[in-house]
Amino acid sequence: MADAVRFEVHGLVALGDRLEGLQYDMKRKGGRFALRKAANVIRDKAKANAKRIDDPTSAADISENMAVRWSGRHFKQTGDLKFRVGIMGGAGGRANSEALAGLPGGDTRHWRHVEFGTEHTRAQPFMRPALAESIQAASEEFVRQYHKSLDRALKRAAKASQ
Repeated sequence: MADAVRFEVHGLVALGDRLEGLQYDMKRKGGRFALRKAANVIRDKAKANAKRIDDPTSAADISENMAVRWSGRHFKQTGDLKFRVGIMGGAGGRANSEALAGLPGGDTRHWRHVEFGTEHTRAQPFMRPALAESIQAASEEFVRQYHKSLDRALKRAAKASQ
């Protein structure tokens, strides 16, 4: 039977602490920054699609109400990062029309009818194709921005350890 070999490595606790700090920094700061940049790629494509189908005679402009929003509730519940790309005013429901008219593009609650159609009008999707057409570009942008954030975090960690 082989003799047991015992050894101790000193400094792993400090390394673990640094990695934990780096993980926090990357998830909370770098990851959120990179994910927002990726969501902006999708938002820009959806804006372009909405401008293409916009009715110039209408006061409402769906592309002006396009927004990227952080989902804090999802993050608190799951710990996962999430941004939503959507239209300000959303479904609106029984919201005050005067309040929605104050949005940059006006009251655009009708965007769902344009996107999905009704029994009287055909669908003119602009959000779903924006995601389908820009998913590769958004993924590449996320990776590019996350690498930049990782490099910055490693540089800060190296500077802090000196």
